[in-house]
Amino acid sequence: MKREAGVLLSVTSLPSKYGIGCFDRSAYEFVDFLEAAGQSYWQILPLGAASHGGSFDSPYQAYSAFAGNPYFISLDDLVEEGVLSKEEVEAANFGTDPAKVDYDALYENRLPLLRKAYERSHVTTIQAYVDFTRENFWWLEDFSLFMALKGFFGEQGWNEWPEDIRMRYGYALDYYREKLYFDIEFHKYLQFKFYEQWSKLKAYANGKSIRIVGDIPIYVSPDGSDIWAQPEMFQLDGNNAPVQIAGCPPDDFSADGQVWGNPLYRWDYHRQQNYHWWVTRMWYSFKLYDVVRIDHFRGFDEYFAIPAGSEKAADGHWEKGPGMELFSVLREKLGDRAVIAEDLGFMTDGVRALVRDSGYPNMKVLQFGFDPEDLYGTGDHLVHNFSNNCVAYTGTHDNETLAGWFTSLTKEGRDYVRRYMGEERTPIKAMHRKLTELAMRSAARICIVPIQDWMGLDNSARMNVPGTVDNNWKWRLTPDQLPKGLEKEILEITKRFGRFNWDILDRWEREEETAE
Repeated sequence: MKREAGVLLSVTSLPSKYGIGCFDRSAYEFVDFLEAAGQSYWQILPLGAASHGGSFDSPYQAYSAFAGNPYFISLDDLVEEGVLSKEEVEAANFGTDPAKVDYDALYENRLPLLRKAYERSHVTTIQAYVDFTRENFWWLEDFSLFMALKGFFGEQGWNEWPEDIRMRYGYALDYYREKLYFDIEFHKYLQFKFYEQWSKLKAYANGKSIRIVGDIPIYVSPDGSDIWAQPEMFQLDGNNAPVQIAGCPPDDFSADGQVWGNPLYRWDYHRQQNYHWWVTRMWYSFKLYDVVRIDHFRGFDEYFAIPAGSEKAADGHWEKGPGMELFSVLREKLGDRAVIAEDLGFMTDGVRALVRDSGYPNMKVLQFGFDPEDLYGTGDHLVHNFSNNCVAYTGTHDNETLAGWFTSLTKEGRDYVRRYMGEERTPIKAMHRKLTELAMRSAARICIVPIQDWMGLDNSARMNVPGTVDNNWKWRLTPDQLPKGLEKEILEITKRFGRFNWDILDRWEREEETAE
């Protein structure tokens, strides 16, 4: 079985002059970095249009299951198109710290620039735009109207809108479609530019033999177009207010559990529809990505339901999900597709059976393996227990960085890790590399390493602390922060443990032959 490797880096974390990583030159340069490092995958976080404010800068709380984040649109490309000037772009304030995303500054200043670009674009005369809006009508119309309404009502949640439009009465839909026509068209334009630029970047990566691992949340945002446009799919009351919401009990990520607030699916309805929405969602996801990681996969076996309005995860209980029936339908409709099952958290025999029956590789996280009380080495996340059909991670976006994690362990904890690895004398500052090599040498078919772990960064580079709402999703690489020669170090380790991307070598050889 072929062994492969990849790097995890959110698009938001790419270096850029304009406040947040996007589909500009830095993204293409990162693909080149991955190629030089012999990698097979670039794993990213969700590309959705994340809602703004508080905890809602999270890519896992998006306004739509289908729409892309307009912050990722390259402003340099718009300058080249002539719809923005270099002076306009450089004059805008996107934040003052190149190592952190300033979402408030982006909200205040990036969207107005994009509006100028739209007003100058004459986009409706472009055939590619006409084709995009026609092909994506089934989600784009509701989403664009939803976003226009959000702006019209001062960014209020849709559940606070007047009853006629909140409940989607026909006359109200007609009224606002006419009243907000240009705002609606603006949001269609943003989605067109997002898709156009992302498709170009993905094609570049695929041309370099790099495949994209996308990430989709199991749930949709409570303040999103999906629930507003299709309330029948969710557990809502007669006023379209949630009856139960999603969360999770205490686990390795949060000692108190978490209340996410997302609406829960009416799985009986989805079953009656032969899971049409989920089939469509996965089909569309595979237009955007080569591999799809489904977040919170265990929720398909059993999901944690918390009464709406509760702020305590302890008030929740488990209910049965659709199980293997859903994935049988997906395979029937879409064929065999590359899926990663994020099965972290509270494990049961039912979850294990679902992962096994689906055939999808599941996740093993190195940091979770080291429990000093596990005297007989039985833990699922200990490297010697990894199967071939899994994806090994040193950590995820929800973990501490590897260097930060090891440093934060007690002396007893560090000693336990060292004894397991036979690295009793390795300095603390070098342990992140030894731990990364441990994951790379595992039996896992794929090994994904966050770029922070390859670089040995401390917890100031952490992406997210589950259960908290401040200072998450902000970390960025600064220009020239990647150490010179790091790609050669990664390449050497990748080759040493049999994970080199041979398609890259084949292409290099063909290019040399062509040049001769």
